Amino acid sequence: MRWWRILLIASALFAAAFAAFYFLRAHPGGERSGVFNATAWQRMAIPGALSQPHTFLEHNCAACHTSVKGVEAKNCIVCHVDNKSVLSRQPTAFHAEIAECTVCHLEHQGRVSRTTKVDHAGLARIGLRQLTAAAADGQERDTLIAWVKTVNEAPHAPQLAPDELLLNCATCHQTKDRHRGLFGADCAQCHATTKWTIAQYRHPPASSQSCSQCHEGPPSHYMMHFKMISMTTAGVEKAEVTQCFLCHQTTSWNDIKGVGWYKHH
Repeated sequence: MRWWRILLIASALFAAAFAAFYFLRAHPGGERSGVFNATAWQRMAIPGALSQPHTFLEHNCAACHTSVKGVEAKNCIVCHVDNKSVLSRQPTAFHAEIAECTVCHLEHQGRVSRTTKVDHAGLARIGLRQLTAAAADGQERDTLIAWVKTVNEAPHAPQLAPDELLLNCATCHQTKDRHRGLFGADCAQCHATTKWTIAQYRHPPASSQSCSQCHEGPPSHYMMHFKMISMTTAGVEKAEVTQCFLCHQTTSWNDIKGVGWYKHH
């Protein structure tokens, strides 16, 4: 008998002995009843702890996993179909039509409070598959053609992956536009999908007096609070709300000229 066969048999025997020891230790009396709890098998195969909200499913793999197929969206929908807080909000309303969950929601990552890790390229591929399927059925063909044409003709955006060019950022991020529509809906001109900050951006110098082109004062600046507190703190007798440069510095809104870092509340 060749050495590799001996090694293979020895490994199999060791694995069987280990499994039997684990089962008997986890479920005393199992050797007498002749029945081993399926939970033991699940514990052997689990790749990591479930997130905190899903701990109640720790011993019920079948609640999420379908044999051979893995995790299917229909299993998730059983619990999450009526999540009104998600479906009624503009940034997350797309969940009503999406047919895949595991692209952005990862489990078995430990006792974390959230399982969300948005994969923008994955979302684009899902949308493309849905449009392609609809076009094959004679629907949305023009939409698919227009979408692909837009991507092919779009200017180069090195901060985005090729698949991410298929996305319309404003679909989800319209309510987060701090630019108040001044720069249009093509967020990819400046932003990447990994973070909002722009490494190439340089704020105008401190001598600039055109702050109001991009910034708007908070509600308190349009009340008596502005005169009684804000101007008094900054030591400015007269100021218009649009004259941000009289009190603020470009390092931070809370960095007040002649005062330094000011914590109001």
